[in-house]
Amino acid sequence: MPVVNPEKLVALQRQADDIRNICILAHVDHGKTSLTDALIATNGIISPKLAGKIRYLDSRPDEQTRGITMESSAISLYFSLLRRAAPDDAAPKQKEYLINLIDSPGHIDFSSEVSTASRLCDGAVVLVDAVEGVCSQTVTVLRQTWIERMKPILVINKMDRLITELRMSAAEANTHLSKLLEQVNAVMGSFFQGERMEEDLRWRERIDERVTATSAKTQERSAPSNGSTADVDDGIATTVSDAGYEEKDDEDIYFAPEKNNVIFSSAIDGWAFTIKQFAGLWEKKLGIKRAILEKVLWGDFYLDPKTKRVLSSKHLKGRNLKPMFVQLVLDNIWAVYEATTGGNKGKGDPTMIEKITKSLSINLPSHVLRSRDPRAILTTLFAAWLPLSTALLVSVIEHLPSPPVSQAARMSDIIASSPGATHVSPDVLNAMTKFQTKADAPMVAYVSKMVAIPQSQLPQNKRRTGGTMSAEEARELARKKRAEFAKAQAVADGDDSDMSSVADVLGGTTISDQSGVKEEAEEEQKPDPEHLIGFARLYSGTLSVGDEVYVLPPKFSPANPHAHPEPQKVTVTALYLLMGRELESLPSVPAGVVFGVAGLEGHILKSGTLCSQLEGSVNLAGVNLGSQPIVRVALEPENPSELDRMVKGLRLLEQSDPCAEYEVLESGEHVILTAGELHLERCLKDLRERFARCEIQAGEPIVPYRESIVSAAEMNPPKEKDLPRGTVVGTTTSKQVTVRIRVHPLPTPVTEFLSKNTTAIKTLYAERKAEEEGVRGTDTPLDVPQDQIAERDGLEGAGIADTGNVLSLADFKAQLKLAFLEAKQEADLWKDVVEKISAFGPRRTGPNLFIDATHQEICNKFLREENDQEVSTDGQVTHISADTVTARDFSDKISYAFQLATAQGPLCNEPMQGVAVFLEDVTVSVPSDEDSRAREKLGRLTGEVIRTARESIRQGFLDWSPRMLLAMYSCEIQASTEVLGRVYGVITRRRGRILSEAMNEGTPFFTIVSLLPVAESFGFSDEIRKRTSGAASPQLIFQGFEMLDEDPFWVPFTEEELEDLGELADKENVAKRYMEGVRRRKGLFIAGKKLVENAEKQKTMKR
Repeated sequence: MPVVNPEKLVALQRQADDIRNICILAHVDHGKTSLTDALIATNGIISPKLAGKIRYLDSRPDEQTRGITMESSAISLYFSLLRRAAPDDAAPKQKEYLINLIDSPGHIDFSSEVSTASRLCDGAVVLVDAVEGVCSQTVTVLRQTWIERMKPILVINKMDRLITELRMSAAEANTHLSKLLEQVNAVMGSFFQGERMEEDLRWRERIDERVTATSAKTQERSAPSNGSTADVDDGIATTVSDAGYEEKDDEDIYFAPEKNNVIFSSAIDGWAFTIKQFAGLWEKKLGIKRAILEKVLWGDFYLDPKTKRVLSSKHLKGRNLKPMFVQLVLDNIWAVYEATTGGNKGKGDPTMIEKITKSLSINLPSHVLRSRDPRAILTTLFAAWLPLSTALLVSVIEHLPSPPVSQAARMSDIIASSPGATHVSPDVLNAMTKFQTKADAPMVAYVSKMVAIPQSQLPQNKRRTGGTMSAEEARELARKKRAEFAKAQAVADGDDSDMSSVADVLGGTTISDQSGVKEEAEEEQKPDPEHLIGFARLYSGTLSVGDEVYVLPPKFSPANPHAHPEPQKVTVTALYLLMGRELESLPSVPAGVVFGVAGLEGHILKSGTLCSQLEGSVNLAGVNLGSQPIVRVALEPENPSELDRMVKGLRLLEQSDPCAEYEVLESGEHVILTAGELHLERCLKDLRERFARCEIQAGEPIVPYRESIVSAAEMNPPKEKDLPRGTVVGTTTSKQVTVRIRVHPLPTPVTEFLSKNTTAIKTLYAERKAEEEGVRGTDTPLDVPQDQIAERDGLEGAGIADTGNVLSLADFKAQLKLAFLEAKQEADLWKDVVEKISAFGPRRTGPNLFIDATHQEICNKFLREENDQEVSTDGQVTHISADTVTARDFSDKISYAFQLATAQGPLCNEPMQGVAVFLEDVTVSVPSDEDSRAREKLGRLTGEVIRTARESIRQGFLDWSPRMLLAMYSCEIQASTEVLGRVYGVITRRRGRILSEAMNEGTPFFTIVSLLPVAESFGFSDEIRKRTSGAASPQLIFQGFEMLDEDPFWVPFTEEELEDLGELADKENVAKRYMEGVRRRKGLFIAGKKLVENAEKQKTMKR
């Protein structure tokens, strides 16, 4: 294959209609990188023989060792086609294309890399294993293409496994492939159905609003006659019918081979085909038009061998004919495998190979035919007949859109979902949707992630091994050559008079060479610093080196462009063409190109938007859909003096990894948050070898828990016999303030609703805060206070925080009331409780409620209407002296105590969930002579009230039966029948629970779905692989929290329990073990723990 010069790729960047930006998406081990190798081989970067083995884009050593991709990598490829401008043209013309390809990981731990890749591209190539079918990550990547409005192509890969592993016949494979295609289309149909249901609901709401508004107008007018009323009603009906529900056709979203958006391939054997290719092969032989063949080669269509006519299944008349896809396509593929590798016979047939090559007019080299390796003959034959790169790239060019076409269709939706979309400038909107590339057009680029590149790998620092040299390098080389020639000439002449000078020259040369060697050795010893480069896509305008652009952070809103922190102007220092492991310098970049940009280090943390203007700019980073980290680990350097190096390395890692986060706890621990166990291993390896360059010790993984309460059958009697369970009356140490608080478990539907709608709560809180500060508009950047919480949760965003849709205040209240109505028990307690909600917690967004049940209503109502608040506040303030201390003065302190108490529960200082705290009464008893000084003493009382209220909530919590909630993984495993028992054994040993087990039709594989506690998941993947000898590999996805139905304080007290278990309770209390483990890690007191189990007197030599 000829090597393509980067200059040709740079020239093609100016032709936007001939560019395709694509990403390859799939489940782990479905063949993405092997497929990419075959495409890279077409540009001469690697040998075609090594395609599928070298895994060129897996540039990290650990990626090569494990055989999986961990980072998304980009490469630009050249592809040319001979195409006729018109059907009548006799001579086809060469058409050149630029393919910007991004290979993404398939492992669930690196799903954030998938989201960064998808935003940069216009189309997607989705791979599905022909044997394993649709897996968990397959659904995830299909959903990503749907959300990003990318046009997908389906590649059914590893077709060779149907022949070599499953030993299927061509007819069986046809049935299997049809079912596989139905599975993929069912996933796409579910996305379409969900979106249409949402649109239908919004349409009905708009119609209802229109009808309500029209009827309200008629009521405001004077009472009309009957005739005019009928006219108004007709007008309403006409308006509604005019705005009829718009039906959308879902035909374009499905995959169908006859549409040429399905490719059948085997990346490891280097072949692929589409229906269109085989239609061209059979067109002349059958005498059937190519357009007709493309429609009938897939599906229930049959070829009559006598009449050469195409029959449908209705006209078979009992004849046993093969479908055309089997007869004309699959039988030929199966024949090649049988002739080369032997198929079921186990030995190839040279005569059959010769017959196949003659019929296909293919000449195989003699050394290949003499080869003892049957795979060499197989791959060579397929490379000449059905090359993978041709089928895939032709489909990409014909089916996937160019940047101008894609942006015209996608950009309006993406901009509409960005923060402050209504304030985006029309110039910016037009430039992005209409693909303006002029220098004076607004420049908008999206930086999806920051990539760390060693300094030695940058183009300006890399030593050239070939290609053209610069003028300075050429002059230096010529000078050295002339000096060497002069020395050699002097020695050859043998002039004794010149020998001393020659010796001096040679001596000088030796010294200089030695110094050069020393300098090289010193360079090798010097650490190779890392530089951060932005992985970006330009949507409009042109970006050149030296341009000054604004860097917009993810929370930027065009409604408040100068809000703190105000975007900074940055100078672009370098632009790069991304070539996998290599970088090529660029002077400028036109719109529609994926590129690398330098100069953003320290200005972008993970993602951001570059814009040439600040007013009216768009924030594309505000809608990033990356997964959030869940596994937390405390780190420390082995040598304490290297702490600064570790901290710098952690900050660099946080910027270069889209999913990793770094934080310092109040205890002083340096904690890294990662997406999973494999992601953690990669981060630690990068820290030790690249970023920190020092030895680092990692502690035990910090697993998140939740604390809750339930009403159990066997509970201790209430601590206060005269008061309802959970009620605590707390008095401050100065005896001046008494607080009565009642703690009660929330109904399960309410807890689930609050957990799923934290985004709505955050938005409502931001609006309320903006109103209080006098700032109008809902686009104000959110700044939720952290309430000085000792430890962060670690699960903020991981399926718990920032979930659900943004709801209006009225919709949120209505849905919350419905959730309370579902709770049949204690209906009187929850009646009208929604209007009394004062706060959510912890962090003002959690699934716990603080309810103001006082008669005076001393706390502000969170879900209040504006008018109601004005009346209540006016009524309270007018009658009270400014010097008098009232209960209302302590309302915010008690609310703050609620935030603290719910952030750190009494069991092990983990956040609470599903707890309602009723504030029933606050009594202030300040002596009359101290009224004047009460305001001065309010500061002292503040601390006492917070401490008392917090302790009262904790005591009320313990009055119920406490429970621990465990973070759970959803575990999906594909395993054969031989290793099924071993998989079950590992899951059961780790306290997992099997949810479902289904056999994949046509294969010997079972798909097992189970729930596994995160605390038991460390080492789970390795154990599964060891027990099954690598035949099964799990995918762990964070699912949420599940209650462990066991009281951590339970002890046997009935006669039966004492008789069965004894006083020491021989049965292990799992909840207690988890609780004590967390308390031990946090340094909290553990009741009943013995420091010394078996103490003995020390023996010495004297005694």
